[in-house]
Amino acid sequence: MRKLREKSIVFVGFMGVGKTTIGKLVAKKLYRDFIDVDEEIEKEFGMPPRQIFETFGEKTFRDREQSLTISLSKQPLNVISLGGGAFLNEEIRKACLENCLVFFLDLSWDSWKERISLIIDSRPVLQNKSLDEIEELFYSRQKAYSLHNSKVKTDNLNVEEVADYITESLKLAWELYE
Repeated sequence: MRKLREKSIVFVGFMGVGKTTIGKLVAKKLYRDFIDVDEEIEKEFGMPPRQIFETFGEKTFRDREQSLTISLSKQPLNVISLGGGAFLNEEIRKACLENCLVFFLDLSWDSWKERISLIIDSRPVLQNKSLDEIEELFYSRQKAYSLHNSKVKTDNLNVEEVADYITESLKLAWELYE
């Protein structure tokens, strides 16, 4: 059993909530490597997730996402950002909760909606969906995200404030539980 301090940290939440941006900051503050699962898959295939979905299908992407995430979850001392849909996969959820500290970045629908124009083009699952359909997707994923070690409400906080809060929380937990 790995010590709390050595476990990798995993960020989950809906697409566009800041998992990558906040993950990079937390990794820097804790002197750890940062890994974005979507970016790793993108490097492997030589194309963005949207193109992988179109060329090879969603199943190919999800299979690779599962094997990569499970493998990464077993490594110590990383900060890992999962794609918005990854945590819906039971195997991924189980591996991350068993091996890592999972942080759910919780952004309200109203706050998320303000970001939609910034992210819609790069997200394959949002293509050709109405705002109502996206809202339904947003809420349908909350149940999977609710299985975590810690939830951080990010409304009205900037990325630096969120990263500081997470870093301080981790340091406190490490002191208390070791």
